[in-house]
Amino acid sequence: MCGITGIFAFNPIGRMHLIHLEEATRILAKRGPDAHQTWFDEVVGLGHRRLSIIDTSEAANQPMKDSTGRYTIVFNGEVYNFRELKKELSDQGVSFTTTSDTEVLLYAYIIWGKQCVERLNGFFAFAIYDAEAKRLFAARDRYGIKPFYYHADENRVLFASELKSLMAFGVPKELDKESLHLYFQLTYIPAPHTIFKGVQKLRPGHSLSIENGEALTEAYYSVPYREKPAIQDFDAAKNQLERALRQSVHDRLVSDVPLGAFLSGGIDSSIIVALASEQIKDLKTYSIGFRDNKYFDETAYAELVAKKYHTDHHTFSLTNDDLLQEVQGVLDYIDEPFADSSALPVSILSRKTREHVTVALSGDGADELFSGYNKHSAWLLSHQKSKSNWVVSAASGLWKVLPKSRYTAFADTIRKLDKYARLLNLSHADKYWFLASFVEDQKISRLLTSDQSSDPVRLAAIKGEILKNIRSEDINEVLLTDSQLVLEGDMLTKVDRMSMANSLEVRVPFLDPAVVELAFNMPGSFKISESGKKKILRETFKDYLPAKLYTRPKHGFEVPLLDWFKRELKGKLNEMVFDEEKIREQGVFEWNEVKRIRQKLYSFDPGDIHVQVWSLLVFQNWYDKYFS
Repeated sequence: MCGITGIFAFNPIGRMHLIHLEEATRILAKRGPDAHQTWFDEVVGLGHRRLSIIDTSEAANQPMKDSTGRYTIVFNGEVYNFRELKKELSDQGVSFTTTSDTEVLLYAYIIWGKQCVERLNGFFAFAIYDAEAKRLFAARDRYGIKPFYYHADENRVLFASELKSLMAFGVPKELDKESLHLYFQLTYIPAPHTIFKGVQKLRPGHSLSIENGEALTEAYYSVPYREKPAIQDFDAAKNQLERALRQSVHDRLVSDVPLGAFLSGGIDSSIIVALASEQIKDLKTYSIGFRDNKYFDETAYAELVAKKYHTDHHTFSLTNDDLLQEVQGVLDYIDEPFADSSALPVSILSRKTREHVTVALSGDGADELFSGYNKHSAWLLSHQKSKSNWVVSAASGLWKVLPKSRYTAFADTIRKLDKYARLLNLSHADKYWFLASFVEDQKISRLLTSDQSSDPVRLAAIKGEILKNIRSEDINEVLLTDSQLVLEGDMLTKVDRMSMANSLEVRVPFLDPAVVELAFNMPGSFKISESGKKKILRETFKDYLPAKLYTRPKHGFEVPLLDWFKRELKGKLNEMVFDEEKIREQGVFEWNEVKRIRQKLYSFDPGDIHVQVWSLLVFQNWYDKYFS
């Protein structure tokens, strides 16, 4: 787990930017505090910050060269099957000087070319330069666990693990209008788009080849979705899932540094802990509790799992003040607007966990593969011709006027009923977009000035690409889209940025290719039904987990933004978001709409306006950092 950056210069103008390589590498310090190295010739420069996990010796530092000096690699991530690949390569005559997966990856490319990525089981973003052919090859893992930003123009191609590193090379800073619209709609910007025009994220499962003044991307993997899944026997699916996930956990326990696991008290992380505990005695596990928000505190369930598997368990009990104190640090670290407020507790959990271990397993990915979100239940129910749907739709006027909030059970129920009533009469694609987004298009159009408004044709094309797999009522189409949109853009981005801000590697067993492919080779009815979500996960691992985990209500967690905006963060809002002079001078937002948002925030019925306010605050903090 590391940070990488680099430049490929096409001409003398491009070569002038090699002087920025050292600074671009330095900026990635938190991703790799253990070693810092750069290498360059007259064409290419490569930088690396190392977080040592496998083979912690200096011999495994990067940039790393092969024995001939022709090839040089920078690599962020882990290759879990590197020992098997190493044996294959050794049988073909390759001699290794380290025990690292980096050296295995380097020789895998030398021997097998760009097809090497198809053999990798892991999470990664890497670049390999061939000095003789004057060619650079880069790739990102199948599901986007590790980030890869790049910028290409007539003079150079730049790449980096984080946007802030890329910007050190002097990339032009022009807001991308469609990305701006997507950000305020989703609270994040999905690949391949970024907040800056001319900067892209390499899509998951894609490679980038740079040669002869050109930068070309190519897909090497896509989720093998089947309209008619081959597995039709539920018990057979359970057996395959248990074997695949146990193997995945086993593979992700390889480490030369201390390793533990997140344990939230939910089904997903509890399954990972149960399987890992079979192989590691006294596994270290970590939870966070919310002392001031007992409605959301799930630590009692985490402790049940910890007790069952005799883990070395640590609970970090947080107050609202702890979360509040995290705000500025999180805002300052993110280098692209990202407004999922649950990044705050993830940041604290990562920092506290890093005090004990360097690697942690997590349960991320299960919700997107096996149907774990409330929106999946809403999708299923919305297609039924039922009396309850008729009642909810008929009472839509009532839900609209009643107070809505996420902070009490009653108000949260009204919020959900209001949203569900609006959902019922939409087409399949519109229904998915409604469930995935927080703010309607019209409101965003009113918020942005004409200078920053998106092109309707381009925006429609982007949404069409995102929604291309939503063609019927099949929940698997929803899950496939979630795995390409929500998983990469929100969940994995959140965990990567917050863990890397604290120099912690997080591994995700649910995103092993065998597990993912199995998930999309079984019917959606195996995952969700009227009886509940994540059906096959619950049934497969029922004997592994305490019974109370199956009967408890699932609350998730909501950062108390609304309370903060009315008290502790009110001054910051007035200074950064609700300052008329600043808004008019900035030219990004329409003051009248910002004023309407302020009025809604401080009304008796704020609804979900806190999401939009948080998005504005995150954006303004980011904007001041990059444009002031």
